[in-house]
Amino acid sequence: MSDMIPQSGAGWTPLADAEGLVAQHTRALVVGPYLDERKRRVGNGQPPAAGRSPEARLDEAVGLAAAIDLNVVGANLAMLAELRPATYLGKGKVDEVASRVKDEDVGLVMMDCGLSPVQQRNLEKAFGAKVIDRTGLILEIFGRRARTREGALQVELAHLTYQKSRLVRSWTHLERQRGGFGFLGGPGETQIETDRRLIQERMVRIERELEQVKKTRGLHRKSRKDVPYPIVALVGYTNAGKSTLFNRLTKAEVLAQDMLFATLDPTLRALQLPHGGKVILSDTVGFISDLPTMLVSAFRATLEEVIAADVILHVRDIAHEDAEAQGADVEAILTSLGVDPHDNRRLIEVWNKLDLLEPEPRQALLNTAQRRPAGSRPVAVSALTGEGTDALLAAIEDRLAIGRVVLDLILAPTDGAGLHWLYENGEIMARRTGEDGAINLTIRIAPERLDHVKGRFPGAEVHA
Repeated sequence: MSDMIPQSGAGWTPLADAEGLVAQHTRALVVGPYLDERKRRVGNGQPPAAGRSPEARLDEAVGLAAAIDLNVVGANLAMLAELRPATYLGKGKVDEVASRVKDEDVGLVMMDCGLSPVQQRNLEKAFGAKVIDRTGLILEIFGRRARTREGALQVELAHLTYQKSRLVRSWTHLERQRGGFGFLGGPGETQIETDRRLIQERMVRIERELEQVKKTRGLHRKSRKDVPYPIVALVGYTNAGKSTLFNRLTKAEVLAQDMLFATLDPTLRALQLPHGGKVILSDTVGFISDLPTMLVSAFRATLEEVIAADVILHVRDIAHEDAEAQGADVEAILTSLGVDPHDNRRLIEVWNKLDLLEPEPRQALLNTAQRRPAGSRPVAVSALTGEGTDALLAAIEDRLAIGRVVLDLILAPTDGAGLHWLYENGEIMARRTGEDGAINLTIRIAPERLDHVKGRFPGAEVHA
């Protein structure tokens, strides 16, 4: 996959385009090997809590395969009573899939689970086809989507971490002894040791570069705080409509498609709120269930935009049958990043895709939202039509207003520079021009700007 990563950050390489053409002609079978929860018991003898349905999980897996243009010819749901250490599937299921692979001339089998290197190799032998697991497929998708140097580095780091775990002595081509040729290894060093060392060295170099990216982002955040523009970050399950909402709010033209992981690299745009205040809106990579740990770690530099955000918009595809399970997955990842998903002072739930709901369930949804306490009430929108976006902007403004100071002041009609500064650095809540031409203003500012404002406008008083 590393050959597909754009090393210059300028977009797909010609090789990546070639990989896309190969994928289109690769007949793929998606297999959903899920434990049958009805046959399992947890410690207290009770069945585990229900999550998303196996059918929905399989549909998502098919969507993942389609996201790299594979020619998906079918999908197999394989409910398992237990996992087999050698092949993950039981012998009967292995034979069933192998038969279908042969009958339908399948070249690649995507297993919607995490496979050990041994399981992957054993299944490839049994199927007579290439096998890729969920982690490998997500890494392939991320490799295709990375458009910037930073994104490429993050994907490559995750891929190398994955590749390193695949170096097992059962791979015969890695058991060759190397002599002491050049820099590739000392006397008696095996090929597997050489490969592991080379991978580790490359990972260290990438981590250094990403550390520099992290420092640069920190400087950018500091300069934005000096302006200051608060950060509003969009998060959510992949394909929840974050990029469409981002485009709707900022009038931007970020790639927004009905496709898993359409957005990978973070995008920042300025956004003006109803009372004139400005924020920086950040669109981030989508989350997904069972997101590989190595990807969360690799993308931590990017996700620091979320960690440092003043307001987080959790965008949910409320029309999706698994909306609740998807929401729980996002909350789990936010928690792993050190963000409290239930912090109502900072987080706003955005129920997106109202346009996909029929009138009756749509009204029921709106009624449910209204019954929530004001501080935790979700905002229902359609990013596609723009419905509800005014209410969303007002909600963002309300969150940012928590802890802010409201001041009254009077400006001379000739103080255009002062008026401009106030519009740039605060929110103008009310403006009235007196008979003498003096400008009476009510403004709202961040507490850290209070001394600055009072120093520049000595007559400013806290609003009664």
